[in-house]
Amino acid sequence: MKARGAVAAGHPATAAAAQEILADGGNAFDAALAAVCAACAVEPVLCSLGGGGFLLARRAEGAAALYDFFVDTPRTRRPLGDIDFYPIEADFGTATQEFHIGQGAIATPGLVKGLFRVHSDLGSLPMTRLIEPAVRLARGGVTLRGIDAYLFQVVGSILTAQPESRTHYCNADGRLLVEGEVLSLPDLADTLEALAREGDALFYEGEIAQRLLEDCVTKGGHLTAEDLSAYRVALRVPLERSYRDTRVFLNPPPSSGGILIAFALALLAAPDSAGDKQGEAERLARLADVMALTNRARVEGGLEEALADSSRDAAADLLDPALLTRYASEIKDRPAAMRGTTHISVVDAEGNVAALSVSNGEGCGHVVPGTGIMMNNMLGEADLNPSGFHAWREGQRMTSMMCPSIAEGARGSVIALGSGGSNRIRTAILQVLVNLLDRNLPLAEAIAAPRLHVEAGTASLEEGYSAEALAVLEGRGGEIAVWPRHNLFFGGVHAAIRNADGGFDAVGDSRRGGSRCIV
Repeated sequence: MKARGAVAAGHPATAAAAQEILADGGNAFDAALAAVCAACAVEPVLCSLGGGGFLLARRAEGAAALYDFFVDTPRTRRPLGDIDFYPIEADFGTATQEFHIGQGAIATPGLVKGLFRVHSDLGSLPMTRLIEPAVRLARGGVTLRGIDAYLFQVVGSILTAQPESRTHYCNADGRLLVEGEVLSLPDLADTLEALAREGDALFYEGEIAQRLLEDCVTKGGHLTAEDLSAYRVALRVPLERSYRDTRVFLNPPPSSGGILIAFALALLAAPDSAGDKQGEAERLARLADVMALTNRARVEGGLEEALADSSRDAAADLLDPALLTRYASEIKDRPAAMRGTTHISVVDAEGNVAALSVSNGEGCGHVVPGTGIMMNNMLGEADLNPSGFHAWREGQRMTSMMCPSIAEGARGSVIALGSGGSNRIRTAILQVLVNLLDRNLPLAEAIAAPRLHVEAGTASLEEGYSAEALAVLEGRGGEIAVWPRHNLFFGGVHAAIRNADGGFDAVGDSRRGGSRCIV
């Protein structure tokens, strides 16, 4: 029997939902939508109907397009003294990180609107069919894996912040669910069924909207009815770059992940680059240089300022040839020895490609009563608010590091990929692309290879590099932090490929509990 497609996602049940839809005759976009709904039931720390995301879609016949249904900042700002906004500490075991939650951290959600827009434009099966796997999972429950329980512990102070959230994520005695116990979200099952029947108006204008807005008004949130009714999905032209003999399509501004990956690829493609001829130490040193220079360019190139100014072309600013030449020369002249996000990739036999990344931040601690929907905390994410909290401009699409990506090879292969991991998203995707296109590694090896991330003067890397490569990094100065070989800090790249001969492969990154299916 001819294969129908391939799926990679962050949970076996998420991938199985997409597999079921492909087997039933759905296309890659149907499968991706079914998988997102399932992820809301089985990956609730990473995916929620209260968040937002992006789909990079390429039809079998047609150009690639980016569906932007990420969150908007509210259109009006309540006085600081009136909002519910406070810090919590997420405990990763080896480190802690501060996030801000509460009703005042909620940005205007876009995921529900995005699901229905993509379904209208690209879907082939009824929405009532696409939500069936998610409804079964939410109502019947799913057993928590070790990584799921770990994420519950990391954001435990969020999942237990309010009585409504505790009813979903705790036992009857108030204890947070642990590995081996069953998470069930029957309210979410009912909500998905109602949305499939009634459409996105239920969420943005109907009963769900009224419950959300009542909470925001009475409990210290910014959102108003105007925020919900005015929300629109944006259809954008992807950022396209050539690298070696491959066309790479990335998430364009106002998001930052794609443009930073494009900048790094441009530096790596400089004429002096040896590509697959580089040794490990030289390759690691060059990657470290590129990451450090990309961080500098993000500031010196005025990327954040440009992304916030709709009158400017952020891509043109950062990818200006003169700027690229200057930074590339800095590499050439150096001695050779010197968060809550999940992703779904689907390719099908007809040639459709879907790369879909979604996020709820860490969640704001508030579940919309009776719906099972934890709202986002994007206004409390430091990574998304580089100018500081409460400094956001009203009524604007927020920037994001998420970067669903597609790479088309010269011989006809096509890869869908993306990652979670906050600021590490861009470096995770970059390294997988380099492993595939420069080192010619098979997909599984390209994703499993140890990773590096350079930021704020620290080179963080996974175990697995040679002593020579580590010595090169140490000789360059700065802090070095060596992590266990596979760690979710370094993202989770889930990728699916349709080869030139029509065969399929897919890999779910083990760093984030990934899974894959060939249908």
